[in-house]
Amino acid sequence: MQTGTLISLALYFIAMIGIGLWAWRRSTDTSEGYLLAGRNLPPAVAALSAGASDMSGWLLLGLPGALYAAGLVEAWIGIGLFIGAWVNWWVVAPRLRKQTEERGNALTIPEFLANRFPDKAVALRVVSALIIVVFFAVYTAAGLVGGGKLFETSFAGLLPGVSMSDYMLGIWITALVVLAYTMVGGFLAVSLTDFVQGLIMVVALVVMPLVVMFGAGGEGGGSLADVDVPGFLSLTEGLTLLAFISTIAWGLGYFGQPHIIVRFMAIDTVEKVRPARNIGMTWMGVALLGSIGIGIAGRAYVERNGLVVDDPETIFIVLANLLFHPIVTGFLLAALLAAIMSTISSQLLVASSSLTEDFYKLFFRKQASERESVNVGRVCVALVALAAIWIASDPESQVLGLVSNAWAGFGAAFGPLIILSLTWDRMTGAGAVAGLVVGAGTVAAWIALGWNSELPGMGAGLYEIVPGFIAAWLAIWLVSKATARGAEPLPA
Repeated sequence: MQTGTLISLALYFIAMIGIGLWAWRRSTDTSEGYLLAGRNLPPAVAALSAGASDMSGWLLLGLPGALYAAGLVEAWIGIGLFIGAWVNWWVVAPRLRKQTEERGNALTIPEFLANRFPDKAVALRVVSALIIVVFFAVYTAAGLVGGGKLFETSFAGLLPGVSMSDYMLGIWITALVVLAYTMVGGFLAVSLTDFVQGLIMVVALVVMPLVVMFGAGGEGGGSLADVDVPGFLSLTEGLTLLAFISTIAWGLGYFGQPHIIVRFMAIDTVEKVRPARNIGMTWMGVALLGSIGIGIAGRAYVERNGLVVDDPETIFIVLANLLFHPIVTGFLLAALLAAIMSTISSQLLVASSSLTEDFYKLFFRKQASERESVNVGRVCVALVALAAIWIASDPESQVLGLVSNAWAGFGAAFGPLIILSLTWDRMTGAGAVAGLVVGAGTVAAWIALGWNSELPGMGAGLYEIVPGFIAAWLAIWLVSKATARGAEPLPA
């Protein structure tokens, strides 16, 4: 069983590294080439790269696991995300592509903010870079947890002579393959591998629920009504107002995810944002429906066949191993790795770009050559990866929990800041700094107080992105109003 699956995964790993080597020969001579692929991404590559880097392992682990455990009511997360992504493509994408090039050809989000508000340039670059590095270490750890769970569930005892646990072995293998093509090929390698990985993911997400319900090996899951849980197929069963707000509010996170919106900066021209949006939203809709189908149909299959699934987040892996030929299982597990690795690579590159452009070149080597900057970026990729491995080393970690914390941190800190900096000409540098600090601080405090799990006297919690987003928006508006004597108008 393992041999055929391992062959499929080995071919997948070789293909990803091969793409990295090809990209290394094409676009790593300059910082713009290494960090943004020379701003020449075709619409399809930009769209699927944004989608694949967005969805991560939670699409095949976290979201199906939540639906498996609680029922269709958890689909509101996907609905909120779809709405948020659609608004993000309409509001942020064209403006960010245009304004980052007009304002000093900014290569990173912190650099764009510094160019937009020159009076607070250093503060913005430092604070935003710190937030990016900290939250991306957590976010990257979520992806590595997915890799660890994959190997722990599917390849127990893969290397008998190695004392390392299967979980940690999976984390290290996932991290090393991602590092190989990200460090070598930069943004072009990340985008091209994301494109391929996005195609693999969507095929797996369509095939899996159909086979579970109707395939030759899946008759036992043909009826979704056999789950003995009241309201399992209801969108409103047990849904409180706080729960609805918390789930639908996931969509607010899109406006502040650096690893997603950086794709907008790299699209070939502003005119190509529209076809990229159409491709990206179609891909996302199909992917989310497939993910929901896996969770719901997977629970029906398990119930009817008397199976036991200890960790709901592994339902995709369990079904892949049960219902498919080993070669096909290898393809499906490659889809899971694609979801994980596409996001990890994007996050590592954005975090390393902030460390390079917004710390190293700002404080240590202002005149660093292009080659030196690229090499420093590669070192920073490895450093952030090591921090993420340390965070992910706890085998009790949950993918959806880690993703939700990091998603909220970015959404609250950068979401209002990006929207207002692109659309409101009275915004000031002081307001921008206030938004960053208040947004990130509110999210961190909310988590520390446990109010995302249970509000005092309420019996239920509120997702931390909601208070963080509102507080950051108010902070930007109030401080900008107070300091708006000479705010710089937006470009026409």
